[in-house]
Amino acid sequence: MRYFDYLTKEQENSLFYVPPVAFNHNTHKELLAYAVGAALYMPATRSSVADDILKLRASGLVTVIIDLEDAIGDGEVDYAEESVVRHLTSLSAYGRDEADTGKSLPLLFIRVRNPEQLRQMIFRLGSLITMLTGFVFPKFSVANGVDYFEAIADYNSSRSYEAPVLYGMPILENAPIIYRESRLDSLLAVRDLLGNYRDYVLNVRIGATDFSSLFGLRRSPDISIYDLAPIRDCISEIINIFGRVEEGYVISGPVWEYFASKGQGHRVLRPQLRQTPFEDTYGEQGREMRNNYISSALDGLIREVILDKEKGIVGKTIIHPSHLRPVQAMYTVMHEEYADALSIVESNDGSRGVFKSEYFNKMNEIKPHLNWAKRILLRSQIYGVLHEQQHFVGLLPENEYTHV
Repeated sequence: MRYFDYLTKEQENSLFYVPPVAFNHNTHKELLAYAVGAALYMPATRSSVADDILKLRASGLVTVIIDLEDAIGDGEVDYAEESVVRHLTSLSAYGRDEADTGKSLPLLFIRVRNPEQLRQMIFRLGSLITMLTGFVFPKFSVANGVDYFEAIADYNSSRSYEAPVLYGMPILENAPIIYRESRLDSLLAVRDLLGNYRDYVLNVRIGATDFSSLFGLRRSPDISIYDLAPIRDCISEIINIFGRVEEGYVISGPVWEYFASKGQGHRVLRPQLRQTPFEDTYGEQGREMRNNYISSALDGLIREVILDKEKGIVGKTIIHPSHLRPVQAMYTVMHEEYADALSIVESNDGSRGVFKSEYFNKMNEIKPHLNWAKRILLRSQIYGVLHEQQHFVGLLPENEYTHV
């Protein structure tokens, strides 16, 4: 699969200086970790999961997490597990039928409730397990983490040579991680645990909804998660521990909970989106498009993704299809970023230490900026590099707006 493959060749050429590369769940982990991107949650009990995945795949869906945990009731677990098997069986039939069309399935994950259910699902799925990229581990801690990753390691040690690696994605969201008195010890213990299974850790995910629940908080659509002080402080510590270059983890950001609704309240703060990029891209129609994004609280989502990126976070849990393209579009690399990153990496031969940017607006220092540059180039492979005069607005739906 490939990001933005719904574009025509002409549209792609007009938008991208360097187009995204193709990938699948056999792609090397370093790149695949960036490819997870906007991960759409779907309750396992929804009868239309397979159909919805195929429909949304045509408009850009790349990652799906089928949920067996909080999205279903405690009394629905058996039915939900049976449903997962049905969904994957339907998708498997599609995969065989479409094997020669280039329309591969999205990256598929299952969020399980506990390590016992993980082992049961691995056994129950049988050959269908090869359709998955991995499993998601909620409320991850040292207490349950070894059992989770031992199940993954056991599967990988016994899988056939042709079968793809099965990954785990832990979610940091429990009380010992956010409570100040236990936070550092808990994070360091989780870091040491994950270090033993590094080859199988695809993302480290942040569960800000559960964090907020512990304080009786819920952010409004006017603000970002970083405006909630306890959550912000905890995310900062997570980045400090897992975002270090030597750790090599990709951290995925918290969910955005809001989407278009008749019940959307009145705005209190000013909109977060400038009008000019929309008008430059779509003319007068762009003004209406911007208004739709604002009325659907998607300007807040876009702002939060910008804040995520500035903190080194790439990837976001999403719960509505209207979030797909805004998040994906924000991960594209601007031409200026790419030019700086490429020149920094290419100049890393000891011949000089600093030079002026190709855009003549900043100084690029090779040693301090080298790690940033390498990350930009990784992201550019998955999401592409936009032309100099292009920006993310060109990748947003032109006619659909937010009403998916």
